[in-house]
Amino acid sequence: MPHVNARLADLGITIPHRSPAPAGVYVPAVVSGNLVLTAGQLPLVDGRLPVTGKVGAEVSPEVAADCARTSALNALSAVEEVLGTLDRVTRVVKVVGFVASDPAFTGQPGVLDGASEVLGAIFGDAGVHARSAVGVAALPLDSPVEVELIVEFA
Repeated sequence: MPHVNARLADLGITIPHRSPAPAGVYVPAVVSGNLVLTAGQLPLVDGRLPVTGKVGAEVSPEVAADCARTSALNALSAVEEVLGTLDRVTRVVKVVGFVASDPAFTGQPGVLDGASEVLGAIFGDAGVHARSAVGVAALPLDSPVEVELIVEFA
């Protein structure tokens, strides 16, 4: 999809200049064939989590959805780092999202809509993707959400 930066400007969205540093021994994204696979991205903003805890307990689903959005933007930053430009993205293939959930919380798909909606807004039809939304007991740094992407490029 050419002119992604213009679309981002129209939407008032800024992609971080650099994806957050890995929390272990791995890279933020790798290229395999015509796909970019990102590592799981947390909703870090300026190196910090805006909120911590379990969704359905300390974190509301609405706040968690915003965290999923931020995580997706961080993942796009990792994509941009390996491709040089998001204009090379031809399709968002899959989103995998993890939600640190209170045991009674079952709204993981709604939380991950935060990521899916921003990807659709940025890429239009090319942003429509397959997705997994998984509830987990805990995530790194007590993050409420983690998102990874698989994107196709030309």
